[in-house]
Amino acid sequence: MTTPLAAKIAREYGTPCAVVDMEKVERNIARVQAQCDAAGIANRPHIKTHKSPVLAKLQIEAGAKGITCQKIGEAEIMAEAGIDNILISYNLIGEEKMARLGALQAKADVTVAADNATVISGLPQAAAQSGRTLSVVVECDTGRKRAGVETPAEAIQLAQQIAASEGLRFAGFMLYPTESGWEDAQKFYDEALAGVRAHGLDATMVSTGGSPNLKNLGKLKGATEHRPGTYIYNDRMQVAAGVASWDDCALHIYSTVVSRAAPERGILDAGSKTLTTDTGGLDGHGLILEHPEAKIARFAEEHGFLDLSRSNTRPNVGDVVRIVPNHVCVVVNMMDEVVMVRGDEILGVLPVAARGKLR
Repeated sequence: MTTPLAAKIAREYGTPCAVVDMEKVERNIARVQAQCDAAGIANRPHIKTHKSPVLAKLQIEAGAKGITCQKIGEAEIMAEAGIDNILISYNLIGEEKMARLGALQAKADVTVAADNATVISGLPQAAAQSGRTLSVVVECDTGRKRAGVETPAEAIQLAQQIAASEGLRFAGFMLYPTESGWEDAQKFYDEALAGVRAHGLDATMVSTGGSPNLKNLGKLKGATEHRPGTYIYNDRMQVAAGVASWDDCALHIYSTVVSRAAPERGILDAGSKTLTTDTGGLDGHGLILEHPEAKIARFAEEHGFLDLSRSNTRPNVGDVVRIVPNHVCVVVNMMDEVVMVRGDEILGVLPVAARGKLR
């Protein structure tokens, strides 16, 4: 069954199409900002999810202290739109990036993260170009085994290197604890803080992260801010993590059923180039709201293969269905624009301005 709004979207924009419910977006922004305020933690949302200066400004207007970007290209788009107070939560390496960072720092208040001496040794070049002191936080690995120093001793050593570097200021620590690893993160942070203080330094910025960690907000004693990103749209992974409901999922992919060659299977016009192959550890590639027992089992580039064997209701060719993606961040990066709606009213399109800014 195709809803009246889905029929209108398909008629005016075609499918597959990313559709954002602005009422849910605004509600998600307000809810998480209230959570941060109640915990006494500043909100620094990660824009990697929506990649839109328009939505970043909505978050700031609601009370966010600034934003987080993963790549300098994202930060450049945000600064060009007039957004200040930007954390780039990623190691930046090389003369090309230092030149861009220097230009960015000249017009916006930027903090960068680092987890090794090579990164830190290049940052004075950017500071010198901007003519401003560059704040640097040490990224600490507290269980994810991604980026970040693995011991407090390493964190202390890097803090000293930052403080001794011309044009740099040691600002504090950046952490991304696992959802169950906050006790270990506290031990790591306490030891690192004591160590930097023993060398006459202090951590004025202690940043924790992740929308799945919203349920742990404020658990790290000494944290000053949190970096949630996915919460503005939410997705199937956030529902599975227990930090969102289906009604909190603000972005849906509208997709048309283009084939029903057999009773227990079908084809959507949304394949890997729309929904991506990132399952997020979940079974299937998204939840079809009209047929929740159906499974998006696998992909070709433009084909979504439906397994309808467990579905009590089955779509017909031509039906337009709404899909909650598994991982909305990577889905948004596939889109040049999203369609905004409020209730059953189409508001227009919103460019995904920082799409593809991977460097």
